[in-house]
Amino acid sequence: MTHKAVSWMLVLPMLLATTLLAACSQQGEQIASYSARGAEPVAHIVFVAGRDSHGPKAHEHRAGSELLAQALHEAHPDYDITVVYGGWPVDTSVFADVDTIVLYADGGRRHMINKHLDEFEALLDRGVGVVALHYAVEVPAESRSSALLMRAIGGYFETHWSVNPHWRAEFNELPAHPVTRNVERFSLLDEWYFNMRFQPGMNGVLPMLRAVPPAQTMERSDGPHSGNPEVRKMVAAGMPQVVAWAYRRPDGGRGFGFTGGHFHANWDNVNMRTLVLNAISWTARGR
Repeated sequence: MTHKAVSWMLVLPMLLATTLLAACSQQGEQIASYSARGAEPVAHIVFVAGRDSHGPKAHEHRAGSELLAQALHEAHPDYDITVVYGGWPVDTSVFADVDTIVLYADGGRRHMINKHLDEFEALLDRGVGVVALHYAVEVPAESRSSALLMRAIGGYFETHWSVNPHWRAEFNELPAHPVTRNVERFSLLDEWYFNMRFQPGMNGVLPMLRAVPPAQTMERSDGPHSGNPEVRKMVAAGMPQVVAWAYRRPDGGRGFGFTGGHFHANWDNVNMRTLVLNAISWTARGR
């Protein structure tokens, strides 16, 4: 055995260990923190960002969460704000005094709450607000995850019922509500999910954004995300669809679901950004 071979046998395990440590440090890693100015914080917000998953310009969960956190800090300097990246935090003490958690991540079978349902339920039992953005509104259908997300935000994306086409939505009517404060009518191309599975009778659910999907949203074949006979009838009839909503839980907690946020550049839209920032504050019962 040569000296060179022995050297690599020593170095490779060290490189592997370094790589594994780096990977572990990114899982649920706290990457940003904004402390409240002044005395007692009015609210504590924790953004939980999943790993970026679509390459540049889409599903940029880290950059989107950091952008929203900074904007929220500027609007509410009396909030404590924390951003965690990489999924559910390993150190859950970050949730010790949280008022609202903001979930921005891939969903479905990869949803971050799926392996942390007891912890998630404990947050709901405490009355913690929940904001779910884009893919984070989807969890496996008819599961404990879907039951808890339904409890948290009043609705969710159900496969073979809800759909996820890209389309330009025209938001021409906005309800009077704290979530829509300073938000004007706007139009935006995004992957707006619709035909969500809501609480029976929409009990406690308050639609914030509604639009009529064009016929092109039904161009794809039926599938778990693309279409089904019931949603095709609704689109053909010109039925307005809810793509963002606020929810008042029976126990007093608050939730918010927002199906946009596929394209990172859309956070530049002041109306979309303001709506989501208002919703975070509303769920935390802040100002």
